[in-house]
Amino acid sequence: MNRLDAKIKQEFPEEAVYKVPIRYNIFNGKNLPSFIKDWLIKKFTDDNGDLDSENLLRFLEAHIPQKNSAIKSRLRTHREEVTVLTRLIIENDIQHDRLKFSIPDLGIKMNEGRIPDYIARKYPDLRDGEIWGIITLAYIPPDGKEKGMIELVKYRPFKPYSVDVGYFKSARRNFSTQEWIDVLIRSMEYNPNGFKSLQQKIQFLSRLLVFVEPKLNLIELAPKGTGKSYIFSNLSKYGWVISGGVVTRAKLFYDIQKKSAGIITMYDFVAMDEVQTIKFSNPDELKGALKSYLEFGSCTVAGTKISSTAGMILLGNIPLSVNKLPLDKKYFSTLPEFFRESALLDRFHGFIEGWQLPRIKENLKASGYALNVEYFSEILHYLRDDSSYNAVVSELLDVPKSSDTRDTTAIIKLTTGYLKLLFPHIENVDEINKDEFKNFCLDMAIEKRSIIREQTHIIDNEFGTEMPDIKMKNF
Repeated sequence: MNRLDAKIKQEFPEEAVYKVPIRYNIFNGKNLPSFIKDWLIKKFTDDNGDLDSENLLRFLEAHIPQKNSAIKSRLRTHREEVTVLTRLIIENDIQHDRLKFSIPDLGIKMNEGRIPDYIARKYPDLRDGEIWGIITLAYIPPDGKEKGMIELVKYRPFKPYSVDVGYFKSARRNFSTQEWIDVLIRSMEYNPNGFKSLQQKIQFLSRLLVFVEPKLNLIELAPKGTGKSYIFSNLSKYGWVISGGVVTRAKLFYDIQKKSAGIITMYDFVAMDEVQTIKFSNPDELKGALKSYLEFGSCTVAGTKISSTAGMILLGNIPLSVNKLPLDKKYFSTLPEFFRESALLDRFHGFIEGWQLPRIKENLKASGYALNVEYFSEILHYLRDDSSYNAVVSELLDVPKSSDTRDTTAIIKLTTGYLKLLFPHIENVDEINKDEFKNFCLDMAIEKRSIIREQTHIIDNEFGTEMPDIKMKNF
């Protein structure tokens, strides 16, 4: 155990988990995100760091069955009630006045599952979209009026941690900035020793910005194998990843026929992964709604106003030269035609140069103590609503009155996101190291916004390259 391991274990005795890559082989064949795997490893690891593999396997078999687990047979044929920890997808069925669910991992289809109103009223998070929970299922046979259904008769949200953000902030004070950067990278399930520089580490952490800062919109283009899909699919239950397929205004914002809000209203962020493969239905009407949303956090569809704090991130591949630099200086030429409009791109706050990040290899897998992913994701979720960081940033920055509003908004939001990640313990401007704030928060924010500015200029000369002279105030 090295010094950082000891400090993480000391400061987060209940929230830390000891990561040994080979241990996670126990989940082979199980379709589980990292926040579930970490919780299970923690649950079955003793104080000496030894994993009880036998009981963990029993738990997996009993409570996290897969498609071949004969759940339907147990429910219908044997009339058992079955309790599982699982992912379920919920949908409001307006026409039939019911709340439906499916569990793809168990082979339960949307037209086979229903949630009674007394359960739905008790748990407000049982709404359209994907959630994780501990649920009890029972089979309700046909009665002449209704066909046979699988009913959700008990529900408990999967929130194993009661998050004390004050405790988290206090613990951060006992780490140096460089130690804390390594803690964050470990908690993302990566090994900080596998990175070449501090700059590369900060670039990697930039992927977490949409986790902590509301209404933040980013673009990342990177070569294959740099882990971008994994981060957004596995670290948090509060995000939604669209991988290929067709995106419609109904799916993203509001379904007029079903009178139901789209996924943008249900999550902290929406990631469009492999964006080059995504198709857009009725692109003009979708683009109009998207422009409004990216600018204001709201749009109007068929007289219905849709508002949310969800951010959006586009994830795509980009071809590189032998020097590992983009072949084309026009970065956005690799995006689908839908996103190549300057006015739309200018509404994204920053750009992550994913080619600066290492390809994921075995030496980049986390090893040692880290924050449990489930706990870590809850903390990131809670930090989104903490407005005190914005107040600190506003007090630290000198913004010229002539500054472009979009540039200013982007830089402030990005700077605030970095502050939340790297210095969550800061309560006022007197507590922060001004040089670290400038180097790790403000300069990184300006760099990311500058790329958006440069790339929109390449597409459209109407957009200049000049950035506002936002700088630190003199103290």
